[in-house]
Amino acid sequence: MIVHKNLPPLLIIGGPTSSGKSDLAIDVAVRLNGLVINADSMQVYRELRILNARPDDAALFQAPHRLYGVLSATERCSVGRWREMAVREIEIAWNDGKLPVLVGGTGLYLKVLIEGISEIPEVDPIFREEANALHDRIGAKEFCMELAKVDLKSAERLSEADTQRLTRAYEVYLATGTPLSEWHSDAPQTPAINADIQTLLLLPPKAELYVACDGRFDSMLKAGALDEVRSLLKLKLAPSLPAMKALGVPELSAHIRGKTTLTQATEDSKRATRNYAKRQITWFSNQFGKSEHISAQYSESLLEEIFSKIRF
Repeated sequence: MIVHKNLPPLLIIGGPTSSGKSDLAIDVAVRLNGLVINADSMQVYRELRILNARPDDAALFQAPHRLYGVLSATERCSVGRWREMAVREIEIAWNDGKLPVLVGGTGLYLKVLIEGISEIPEVDPIFREEANALHDRIGAKEFCMELAKVDLKSAERLSEADTQRLTRAYEVYLATGTPLSEWHSDAPQTPAINADIQTLLLLPPKAELYVACDGRFDSMLKAGALDEVRSLLKLKLAPSLPAMKALGVPELSAHIRGKTTLTQATEDSKRATRNYAKRQITWFSNQFGKSEHISAQYSESLLEEIFSKIRF
């Protein structure tokens, strides 16, 4: 591999949920004097430490971590906002002589950092699903009213019957925090970060990954995930906020409100997690073709093999 000696190093570790990427990031940071930086859209919210699998105290003791639990669930973290925070932390790491290690499963976050934000960025499917679900739930007329709150120009320009373009406008806002109408008005492009970037992807076999997803959710329940969701519901947040869409939150909320049994809520949560992991695998496989792929669940037995791939 070619090392770009005139550029500062940046290591990215991506992959689906429950693949072990956070543990790998810690081991890399310990060995290479690194700083772990969050690139997961849900782990920025402080109210959901258990369900969002934020690093625990033991992990924080092993290596410094940044951008975990830094925002309230009352806020919306757009890709642009995350990028600004991430670039700042990366530059601090470089100034301190540390290797910035970005780790997360939000592919769009990593993509805009590596490639910059194009005139109209590609949107992570999770935001498309959120827009479509909202449209289905409230209907075309109310959806147009919701869109008008965040992108008045698009709402005024589009017909209520134009479901595809309406949901497209809404998903772009959800993903980027910028109205589609502003992207169309030739908003300036945000450049790619100027760094020597290496990307590692953990892409375990699906059957192995799904078992890990199920096991982790069981562990979350034992650790107090249900009480965590109860506390979140007490904040009476708008259902459209990202934290309210976190894996497990809608399902456990339904149980807390008496609509389902805990067994059903658990199974629904596990299914949603497995489906999300499947989408992540597809996203990373299609979008990060030049990355180093590790086709296994991370464990210490893989440590030396993976380190042999890291050029920094």
